[in-house]
Amino acid sequence: MYQFPRDLYADIRVEDVSKTEISYENGALTQDRSSREKGAFLRVWDGKRWYYSATTDLEHLQEELNSLADLASPNPDILEDPVVKLFEVNRDDCIRYGENDLRKRSNGEKKAVLQTYLPLVQQSVEMGSWQGSYLDTHTEKWFWSSLGANLHFDYQRASIVLRYTITTGPVPQPGSAHTYQQDLEHLAGRQEELARDIQKDLEYAKSAVPVEPGLYTCVLSPMAAGIFAHESFGHKSEADLMLGSETMLREWALGAKVGADILNIVDTGVPEGSGYVPYDDEGTRARATYLIKNGILAGRLHSAATARTLGEGVTGNARAMDFSYEPIVRMTSTYIGGGEQTLEELLAPIEKGVFIEDVYHGSGMSTFTIAPSRAYMIRNGKLAEPVRVSVITGNVMHTLHEIDGLTGDAKICSMSTGGCGKMEQWPLRVAFGGPYVRVRNINVQ
Repeated sequence: MYQFPRDLYADIRVEDVSKTEISYENGALTQDRSSREKGAFLRVWDGKRWYYSATTDLEHLQEELNSLADLASPNPDILEDPVVKLFEVNRDDCIRYGENDLRKRSNGEKKAVLQTYLPLVQQSVEMGSWQGSYLDTHTEKWFWSSLGANLHFDYQRASIVLRYTITTGPVPQPGSAHTYQQDLEHLAGRQEELARDIQKDLEYAKSAVPVEPGLYTCVLSPMAAGIFAHESFGHKSEADLMLGSETMLREWALGAKVGADILNIVDTGVPEGSGYVPYDDEGTRARATYLIKNGILAGRLHSAATARTLGEGVTGNARAMDFSYEPIVRMTSTYIGGGEQTLEELLAPIEKGVFIEDVYHGSGMSTFTIAPSRAYMIRNGKLAEPVRVSVITGNVMHTLHEIDGLTGDAKICSMSTGGCGKMEQWPLRVAFGGPYVRVRNINVQ
């Protein structure tokens, strides 16, 4: 295929990315566009530094690779380099979506599916404005390395997203309903589940009252729990953020007690969904990595370079947003593991608390902040009136110890829009989730 340079490590990542966006706003078609872009990212390592190049000229990749090699210093011992020794040599042809490849479907077919969802919002007098969108992405990747890696795989997503503003309540209330699927066939026929979400938003907008600020025991839905795990701890587990911080390395030493005994947090690219990554952008196979196991810090997320620096193993988390960027350490699907209780058992002992059902967004490192879109009071062990909550916040080091209840099943939630941001690479596909989680002493405002 390619002639890799002697006495150097090199790899080539080629991507073929197709996207479709079809949108209606208040009944008018505003977007009907498809795009396709192919490009490559090349790397050369001589044991001292990396040499990178991104290009859309796929006909001259050999020349581009040779030019990078000319910049590097030949190293006869490159195979003994500690970074190179961590690279996996995987060979696989993992095309999952050949029969259901979204690239084979016309925009007319995709538009027809979207139009079946528009009546959910366009017929409601309670909607001040609305937008309905069909979004899809199909990515096909190839990866080769000088060690002999040879990979070919794909992933794709298709979504219907309805956004709206509800004007019948005391204040305008933004809302949304969406469904994420892997292909067009599974995207059709889900009107009832979106209608339920819209109805929840309508009822919430009409009757929600401001919450009384204070410290509460909170119960987080699987989505809210996943965002909490992603923002409060997932980023702390990305090893490249630790390398320049002696404080973080001390606070987050492997084996340290960092949370409640029942707490497990896992990152994995294996499950199908928006965090599905069968191989990362260094050719490392996806796997499940326990970040916290039974309250103990058990692992970190790594590229080969960070794994070498910290003396740990690769985890399949060297990811780039697309072929324009170098891989950096990123999450895939990050979730809190399930426990043994039912939701009723989780709520029962709470005399006065807050249930966080849905979320606009979150952020965090030492302190986490989550902005709920729907929340309800918990009174005497039962869900009660809807309340408007601006944010819930807490100190990560403290809050992980305050988790004292988990329902049995964990659910992984896929993102229909947006993604995770880090450095200049946004939005990257990720997923998150968990069971219903009970947490004491959350600052609710």
